Amino acid sequence: MSAGWLRACALVMLGLFSVSALAKDKTVIVVGGGLSGLTAAYELQNKGWQVTLLEAKPTLGGRSGMATSEWIGNDKTQPVLNKYVSTFKLTTTPAPEFVRTPSYLIDGEYFTAADLATKQPATSDALKRYEKTLDDLARSIEDPQNPAANSTLFALDQINVSNWLDRLSLPATARQLVNQQIRTRYDEPSRLSLLYFAQQSRVYRGVADRDLRASRLPGGSPVLAQAFVKQLKTIKTSSPVSAITQDKDGVTVKVGSVGYQADYIVLAVPLRALNKIQMTPALDAQHMGAIKGTNYGWRDQIMLKFKTPVWESKARMSGEIYSNTGLGMLWVEPALKGGANVVINLSGDNARVMQAFGDKQMVDQVLIRLHAFYPQARGSFTGYEIRRYSTDPSMGGAYLAFGPGQISKYWRLWERPLQRVAFAGEHTDTLYPGTLEGALRTGQRAASQVEDLAAGKSFEPAKVVPAATAAAAGAVAAKKGNFFSNLFGGSDDKPAPAKAPAPVAPVAPVTAPVAAPAPAPVPVEPPKPAVPVKAEPVKKAPVKKTAAKTETKKAPVKATAKKTEPVKKPVASTAAKIPATTETKTQ
Repeated sequence: MSAGWLRACALVMLGLFSVSALAKDKTVIVVGGGLSGLTAAYELQNKGWQVTLLEAKPTLGGRSGMATSEWIGNDKTQPVLNKYVSTFKLTTTPAPEFVRTPSYLIDGEYFTAADLATKQPATSDALKRYEKTLDDLARSIEDPQNPAANSTLFALDQINVSNWLDRLSLPATARQLVNQQIRTRYDEPSRLSLLYFAQQSRVYRGVADRDLRASRLPGGSPVLAQAFVKQLKTIKTSSPVSAITQDKDGVTVKVGSVGYQADYIVLAVPLRALNKIQMTPALDAQHMGAIKGTNYGWRDQIMLKFKTPVWESKARMSGEIYSNTGLGMLWVEPALKGGANVVINLSGDNARVMQAFGDKQMVDQVLIRLHAFYPQARGSFTGYEIRRYSTDPSMGGAYLAFGPGQISKYWRLWERPLQRVAFAGEHTDTLYPGTLEGALRTGQRAASQVEDLAAGKSFEPAKVVPAATAAAAGAVAAKKGNFFSNLFGGSDDKPAPAKAPAPVAPVAPVTAPVAAPAPAPVPVEPPKPAVPVKAEPVKKAPVKKTAAKTETKKAPVKATAKKTEPVKKPVASTAAKIPATTETKTQ
């Protein structure tokens, strides 16, 4: 009896040991140390996978803003973000009521929404008319996961937002403020698909601004990135990936002269960075077209530092301030030791034009405009910091913002794995691209897909929209007295020329998540353990060079994967709708 009991115990222990050994055999490489990559690595490590995270830059956290704190939404609007804030026991403080709705700086005068209604009723009424028309447009999209559900909606993808705004005939000041808000959250209205704008408006329909700025995360999104970093066992920074080869036995990832082998891979890098990685087998024409052609919102972010606030006291600590005078979207916050900072976001074509300026010249241009309204500005000015997403070769902009015709070509393209590769990053989320919420959601989804692949599940390739659909859509748009004539104010005539835009910047709200799309077919071989190996020269399938800029400089990496190497202070993106992060649009 005793001997039998011992034998039974031994068999149980052997079984447990075997399960543990199998778990340790599951290996995955995560490429990209932004918030989506960190999330995927964290989730897979928690499920027993051996994870190696490779980041091209010397720091972790991806795209981030400069604000020393970050406004985040409540559980209703950003459930995934709040879950991790709670898991890592991060400190938050409630947002003051007056920061929870946007305000305005018009010709140097500060207005709350209530002020605007009493002092500039024409501008206030025009903004309400714009919001009502946009809400009607958003309501026409029943399923934000399938925005081009019919040919009439599909036709919206062929129109840019600027042309749609022209039809509204907004007064000059209202149009400038609207242009700035759209640039801040997406990109220049003339570069943005009306279908994408409508789809995003549908996602946030019924969500109050106050719910999107419910509390403050001191330290901003880098604090969240660091919380993930502390949990991960194997991280290698300054490790730009140059090639990825898949075969029936697994994947080989090349970094300099070193190769890493694993069963699966999560690619959590912006599209511009992905263009620098040689894939074998090569990506198909549709994926390569998306890398080259998908529009990214452009943004530069400047923090001006002052000894004392030089603006009205009631403007201090307000949330987003939209200006009509070339100042971009402003974010005012207190600094240490009684000073004050203004974070100014230049977006869209304003950021593109500023490429020609050096950092100091750009700051001078902004300071000149601020000084015109606040004459104490120059005397109180103490310095600046600047972050230029628009010219960073690894980003190619701040965050995804589909241009006209691009949803028709690339919608949900990166949501499905390709053989042993799962994709993550704000640009792969259909509901909350450009936000912290979107980045975190895609990290979770990619981790789940890797588990599915290991279990033998297959994913069918993304379907290409037939060209005939576009033709049908164009025919619908051409008719008079239809859906479009209602949207455009009863006219199908040629749009009037767009009014001059105003500067802007980043940030994007976030709502409750929706179930991820159902996957579909691609066979996968059983996994093999992953180990760093001496890289043989990897045979590369030819890949056409694209016009987009991409990933960062290459740095040598040692042949063996070490435990977490020292990592510099992380940088991550924020959300209030942002680059996002992370990979999300940030303050």
